[in-house]
Amino acid sequence: MRFGGRNATLVYRGRMEKRRLGASGPELPVVGLGTWQRLEVADRRGEAETLVDAALDAGVRVFDSSPMYGRAERILSRTLAGKRDRAFVATKVWTPSPEEGRAQVSRALEWFGGYIDLMQIHNLVAWRDHLPMLEEEKAAGRIGMIGATHYSPAAFDELEEVMRTGRIDQIQIPYNPGERRVEQRILPLAHEMGLGVLVMRPLREGRLTQSPPQPAALERLREFGVETWPQALLKWGLSDPRCHVTIPATSRPDRIAENVAAGAPPWFGADERDLVARLAGY
Repeated sequence: MRFGGRNATLVYRGRMEKRRLGASGPELPVVGLGTWQRLEVADRRGEAETLVDAALDAGVRVFDSSPMYGRAERILSRTLAGKRDRAFVATKVWTPSPEEGRAQVSRALEWFGGYIDLMQIHNLVAWRDHLPMLEEEKAAGRIGMIGATHYSPAAFDELEEVMRTGRIDQIQIPYNPGERRVEQRILPLAHEMGLGVLVMRPLREGRLTQSPPQPAALERLREFGVETWPQALLKWGLSDPRCHVTIPATSRPDRIAENVAAGAPPWFGADERDLVARLAGY
C-alpha cells in the first residue's frame, strides 16, 4: 500500500469502515473530504490548516481536488506539508489541451511531493488525449491510479465507454437520493469491472440539507448511529457496498467529526434507504 509516497505508512483511527478502492486500489476509510469551493472559504477564514488537520485527526485519508476548483489544489498541498504521507490525494486533469494537461499533472506532482495517488480525468474532458499521458505517468510510478469523473447523466454513455476500455481504475459519480441514475448501468458496470467508486455530491451540494426532517423522523435510524440528517444522507450512499468512499465538502472543521461518524457500520438495509429517500422528498 502506497499513499503519498513510496514508503508511506498509515495508521487509521476511529471506527470508520475501510473499503478497497476497486480491485487494484488500497483500503481506505469510507469518508473523505471534497475541496470544491469549501477549502477556499476555509482559507479565507484562516481555517484551511485547521480543517485539514481535523480531517486527518478524525481518520479521513481521501482528499479530492481539481484544477477547476480555483486555488484548492494549491491550498491543499500547503495544508498537507509535513503530513503528505497521511493522505490519499485524488486530483484531476481538466483541460481540452494535451499540453496543458501535462502541465497540470506536472504542477500537481510538484505540489504533492512527486506522487499522486489518484489522477482523474475531470468531466471526461479530452479523455482520449489525456489517457495515454496518464498511463505513462502511472508506468513511471508517479501516479498510483487513473480515474474518470462526470456529474451529468447526459454523459453517462460516454463514461460507460471509458469504463469499458479497461484502462481506468476508478470512477467518481454523483449519488444521493435525488440523483440515482448511476444505479441503472454505471454502478453495476463498475462492480463488474472491479473499479473503485468515489461518491461526489452525497448531499446534493447542500440542497438536501436545507430542509431537514424533524428529529423524530430519524428515530428509526438511531440504531445505525445516525444522529443528524447529513449523517443519514451520507450513510444512505455508503450503504450501497459498490460505493467505496464518499467525499462531502465542508469548510467547517466542526463538521468533520459528524461526517466521519456516518462512516461506521451498521449499514442501512432497503427499508432504511427507502425511508431516507422519502424524507428527502424522493
